[in-house]
Amino acid sequence: EGWFPGYGEYKELVSASNCTDYQSRAMDIRLGHGKNADGNKEYVHMLNATLCATTRTICAILENHQTAEGVNVPEALVPFTGGVTFFPFTQPRPKTKDSAKG
Repeated sequence: EGWFPGYGEYKELVSASNCTDYQSRAMDIRLGHGKNADGNKEYVHMLNATLCATTRTICAILENHQTAEGVNVPEALVPFTGGVTFFPFTQPRPKTKDSAKG
């Protein structure tokens, strides 16, 4: 899970579910080489999982590392940004209906 300051709570970043043998039947992925004692094929159960929900992870990083001027790149991600350590905001914050009133 990742911390989302805007919500004040942790949110799920990864999910996994047991698909039982639904997917393995379609792909004919079995346990063992033949049939069981009853003469039936035994199919494995499979997990359907995402390593990480990329867009949610990016949102968590942005929320946790933003400043009034832009976003600090976490040290572990700097090698993947070509050495960039800070992404400045380039446009003013959009006006919302609430901010336009006051």
